[in-house]
Amino acid sequence: MTEAAPDIGTDDDADRRVVEHERDEIREFIKGLSPDDIKSGNWFTKLSAQAMNSYTVKVDWQYFQERYAGVPADAIVDQRIKMAARYAALEGGLSAGAYTAAVVATLGSLGAAASATVPAAVATMMVDVAFITRLQLRLAYDVAVLYRVSLDLSDPDDMWKLIRVAFTIKSGEAVREGVVKAVPAMVRPLVKRFYSKGVLAAAKGFPVVGKYLLQRNVIKVGIPVVGVPLAVVLNRYTTLLAGRHAQATFRNEARVIELAERLSKRSQHPQLLLWVVWLVINADNDLADDEALLIRHLVRLVRERHQVVDRQLADLVDIDPDEVWQRLDAEPGDLSDILDAADKVAAVDGPVNAREKAVITELRDRCSRV
Repeated sequence: MTEAAPDIGTDDDADRRVVEHERDEIREFIKGLSPDDIKSGNWFTKLSAQAMNSYTVKVDWQYFQERYAGVPADAIVDQRIKMAARYAALEGGLSAGAYTAAVVATLGSLGAAASATVPAAVATMMVDVAFITRLQLRLAYDVAVLYRVSLDLSDPDDMWKLIRVAFTIKSGEAVREGVVKAVPAMVRPLVKRFYSKGVLAAAKGFPVVGKYLLQRNVIKVGIPVVGVPLAVVLNRYTTLLAGRHAQATFRNEARVIELAERLSKRSQHPQLLLWVVWLVINADNDLADDEALLIRHLVRLVRERHQVVDRQLADLVDIDPDEVWQRLDAEPGDLSDILDAADKVAAVDGPVNAREKAVITELRDRCSRV
């Protein structure tokens, strides 16, 4: 994932050249860091800006369309994840020599280092950490772009979203279980140790993420006797996991946005649609992430496509079903589009529950009387 995302390929020599070129770039970046940058985690703040600023200018949906015209997003995403995992494994093999007892000792004394430059042993190890960090950030961004999920990385919320997805900073236990199932049995204990630090609260700030990522990678330092195989395996499988996590997250978001677009386009009663959708969402008094995403995009699309802005709904705290039924009863004509929308909305976050079924049953009865 260089300044312009490389084409998908399987040429081992070409892959190695890409990896070595990026390692050279990372070495130059590491030269600009101080010991305190590494100890404090501020290296991640600097790397994030360096990794994404120019990349996001060049890599967009049109960029991928020009290279893979007519290829479905799922196929491109799958290949890019596998390519990133290959790069990560190659880099792990090249960096494995850094994982020695000397590196551990140097890391331990880093805070007291008087030198203005980063000790050579730590700099060598940081190439690996920074390489994988940049690779996974750009991979997650590629996946978002390919599923046409818009991310504005100048917006702090979108930047945190990318970070959480790229480094699987969510549902840590599920992530650990997922990676255990994805790797060969003989290396599962090692990979489980890699994810044993627990869940990171990303809202604590960029330097905290930097410290978290560095600590997580110390497992490769702590078992130097394993050497190259461990570095290769951890780099490969953690990058593969990060890519699959990004795919699941952004593909699901694309699915919800696609549903919002479909409902808005088909609706003959856009204002009523918003009220009914919000009633179904609130049926069980539990606003799921997918439901929140759906209503946000549906409100936007109804505004853009139908020029409908409902201030009353926007100011609402508790929705009254009777008010929705009154609006429904006052609407003449065929309301099948509303009923169809309710069915789809109820299922957006999983199986339809009893309370959602009760609302839809009432809706169906009222629609049949119109």
